[in-house]
Amino acid sequence: MTARIAIHPAVALIDVPRAITLSGFAAHTPVTLTLTSKQADGQVWRSRNVYLLDANGAIDVAQQAPESGAYAGVDGQGPFWSQSVLLTDDADAALLLAPAGADGAIHTLASATDGHGNHASARIEQHYAAPGAVRQELRQDGLVGTLYLPAGPGPHPAIVVLNGSGGGINDARAALFASHGYAALALGYFGAPGLPDYLSGIPLEYFERALQWLRHTVKPAGDFVAVSGHSRGGELALLLGSLYPRAVSAVIAYVPSSVVHGVLNAGKPGEGRFKPAWTQGGQALAHVWEQNAAQDWSLVDALPEPRRQAQAFVQAQQDETAVARARIPVERIAGPVLLLSAGDDGYWPSTQYARDVAQALKAADHPHAVEHHDYPQAGHALQAPHVPTTELARAHAVSGVVLTGGGDAAANARANVDSWETVHRFLSNAVAQHTPLAVAHAG
Repeated sequence: MTARIAIHPAVALIDVPRAITLSGFAAHTPVTLTLTSKQADGQVWRSRNVYLLDANGAIDVAQQAPESGAYAGVDGQGPFWSQSVLLTDDADAALLLAPAGADGAIHTLASATDGHGNHASARIEQHYAAPGAVRQELRQDGLVGTLYLPAGPGPHPAIVVLNGSGGGINDARAALFASHGYAALALGYFGAPGLPDYLSGIPLEYFERALQWLRHTVKPAGDFVAVSGHSRGGELALLLGSLYPRAVSAVIAYVPSSVVHGVLNAGKPGEGRFKPAWTQGGQALAHVWEQNAAQDWSLVDALPEPRRQAQAFVQAQQDETAVARARIPVERIAGPVLLLSAGDDGYWPSTQYARDVAQALKAADHPHAVEHHDYPQAGHALQAPHVPTTELARAHAVSGVVLTGGGDAAANARANVDSWETVHRFLSNAVAQHTPLAVAHAG
């Protein structure tokens, strides 16, 4: 029998779990399964795991833990999330793998070898954009982003996707939303061509204009437009929902803040941490670091890299006056709210922030659904399902300081899967329960 790797499905959306089975190898011997992928940024990642073959020279990865390798326990998706960056060049692997498309599709080569010279390989493609999805660049009226439209005729409910303090445009997540039936605008607001280089004094009217553009352009089903953001983007999503309640139908806040922050690590050179990040009507929004008697970054700044900076944010929360002044007025949001937090968040205390938001909404008798899903062992980097999760620390895209997001690879992988399923379910419910008339009179 010829050695074989079977991947099902070999080509599919990234949120689809893959079944990996090996057959035709030598019985009762170890087999090494290697996955090598090229991510959207061009980096090559790899996992190696050794499994013990059964009497037929076969295994189902979903039913057997590796004897050794990059992850432990039974997990059919372990070979994917346990990949780590190759620190040395592997020209052969790079040549074998196609570059990622505009949507960040991941191309992976799977290979397996036993100790008797039997070898098999297979290719895998994890896509963010479904076949037929339409990608349109937005460069109009000062707006910069990418609009993804689902395959097939509309109208479709819509969503705006916002990145955090690293800036840029999140094509991949918008493409994945579009693949599930949403007109998705990945909106940049700094750190992309045509936009400011830094998160400094960003006018919130920019986002109001983007919401108007999206409604005018795609004419969303039921006038439904959600806003989703990660980290500083989560802070921003809550801000937009509270400041423009007639324009925002639902809010999804990944590892967000309950208070407004200054520029922190993403401001202009020489600004420090405490210049304003957001303005409205030409005036800076108050933020929690202003005249904050409890703020102290000295311990964090003294840490070797990678730094865990969450403690500085916990410390700042002790100045109740500063917190009250900078609190996001979430009770003004005129739709359902989903909060996703990480209990081991190394960037900031997203669990406490999300809890504060949920409590404020409850105290205000918020008439719409409020969900808070916390992942106690996970870190800051909640992502799409089935991507590598081993890189817990990385240099900040603006400051260059190496920070740790927290969590561990397995916990982060589980959180990625569950959070995406939760978002998908939340949005489906929000669309089903949405009434345009309620939004028209809200706020």
